[in-house]
Amino acid sequence: MEKLRISLKAALVNTGMKQCEIAEYFGVEASTISNWTSGVGSPSVAQLRAISELSGIPMNYIFLPKESS
Repeated sequence: MEKLRISLKAALVNTGMKQCEIAEYFGVEASTISNWTSGVGSPSVAQLRAISELSGIPMNYIFLPKESS
């Protein structure tokens, strides 16, 4: 049986925090969070681990959008 995967954007929504609050939590600009969800950039492993903890979704269930070239 294949694991159900959730998008990074959905995981961030699941934290219950606003985008600006998430940005402040990570010490980044709100545009960075927007870039993560659109695939322009991606969080580090440590940041992904924190997103996992904040959202209650295991890291291996969160998929990142492909980075655009």
